Amino acid sequence: MNTYRISALGRCFLAAGLLSAGASALAAKDVVLAIGGQPETLDPYQTNTTLTTAVTKSFYQGLFEFDKDLKVRNVLALSHTVSKDGLVYEFKLRPGVKFHDGTDFNAEAVKVTLDRVMNPENKLARFNQFNRIDKVEATGPLAVRITLKEPFGPFINSLAHASAAMISPTALKKYGNKDIAFNPVGTGPFVFVEWKQTDFVKGKKFDGYWNKGYPKVDSITWKPVLENNTRAAMLQTGEADFASPLPYEQAAALEKNAKLKVTTAPSIITRYLSFNMLQKPFDNLKVRQAINYAINKEALAKVAFNGYAVPAEGYVPNGVLYAHKMAPWPYDPKKARELLKEAGYPNGFESVIWSAYTTTTAQKTIQFLQQQLAQVGIKVQVQALEPGQRVEWVQNAQDPKTAKVRMYYAGWSSSTGEADWALRPLLATESWPPKLNNASYYSSPVVDEAIAKALKSVDDGEKAQFYRTAQEQLMKDAPWAPLVTEKNLYATAKRLSGIFVMPDGNINSTEIAVSE
Repeated sequence: MNTYRISALGRCFLAAGLLSAGASALAAKDVVLAIGGQPETLDPYQTNTTLTTAVTKSFYQGLFEFDKDLKVRNVLALSHTVSKDGLVYEFKLRPGVKFHDGTDFNAEAVKVTLDRVMNPENKLARFNQFNRIDKVEATGPLAVRITLKEPFGPFINSLAHASAAMISPTALKKYGNKDIAFNPVGTGPFVFVEWKQTDFVKGKKFDGYWNKGYPKVDSITWKPVLENNTRAAMLQTGEADFASPLPYEQAAALEKNAKLKVTTAPSIITRYLSFNMLQKPFDNLKVRQAINYAINKEALAKVAFNGYAVPAEGYVPNGVLYAHKMAPWPYDPKKARELLKEAGYPNGFESVIWSAYTTTTAQKTIQFLQQQLAQVGIKVQVQALEPGQRVEWVQNAQDPKTAKVRMYYAGWSSSTGEADWALRPLLATESWPPKLNNASYYSSPVVDEAIAKALKSVDDGEKAQFYRTAQEQLMKDAPWAPLVTEKNLYATAKRLSGIFVMPDGNINSTEIAVSE
């Protein structure tokens, strides 16, 4: 992501503009949300980015959703039942719900929406989240039956994910599979108004919204602000009513502003350094272990995250269902040097670290990693990838043997709230790019089998044991250096309520309100 570079004169004009905009914003029921990145689409099925789905939730809803504690609650579905074999799900739908185009939400809309993502020819990013569905049937105007190909324990969690949004069949027919990305039509609290891709996404109050009394504001504007300090400044001046994420180093100063409320909350966002195990020297377990020992995770949490993070306790963070808590790798540079020598690299080696992000925190992190690895003889160049580079070089790499990624700093949150989505997209053999996000090109029969068995199990105790097996094997194989689990830090104007950042980093704004 590009950061803003503003001249001294430009900052003067910016400050004047912010004050002017802030004054007008406070006078109306229009809210501005400053966020740390740009949505790449408004099609919730064509993104793997949490921030993008936060924006699309203004316009769309699913059958279920997660609350602030990642517990599933009903939205467009009133109830559901599951057959004993875990294959057939029956849903009763909420009556009286309209799409923004005035058409009815009903069973046929559910079928059309899910049939679209299930069709591999549509090449939607969320295909793998729904590819275990065998068929979707409208068994009545407000009744749906979904039959799975095999038992899939996290299915309701997948339907509660923000990507599982119901789209107007009329809009899909009008705009087509691709242009729906620019013309969202759902049942959410806001009707789409305009998207200027680098500047803002705006929605206005949906007068026909089924949840009477909401939304409690007239409009919502999502404003991508890529530079941390600019986001914080917009809060101070009043141009923004909400900002996330905040620069950790400015939390104390923002807390002193009587017009703001600063919130720190637990997250399930894990930051990690992955290794391309198809390439030397990362095909050597002792090298991967050495790198884990070489990094002081507690110091990283202080230096890059200003204390708003804790060392990662395994591959699945606490707060995710079936997470197995394990002791972080200890900091032991002497042990790291010994392992490198045993691996045949007594003088270390040279490599490169790519970062999936260009944020200030990410820059601090990769620079810290560079310094730490240098102390054990590993000399690395660091590069923060722009979004286009990240997609082309990592996510869409076509041939595993020639993929250029070596060490890759990234992060992930299991937005379905359970261990499957924390492990399978990143560490299963089936998830090598370009299919999903296993940039380590890690492959373990033990892990693959444990994940597969857990998915088919309907017994909680059995599932927990399968996922524990997978996580313990990962610690043995060390395809990553798990680094930290960060905390969510965000702020709202005190006139604002009903908005919060969820543990996975998503933003819930469906009950947003402003005081007079």
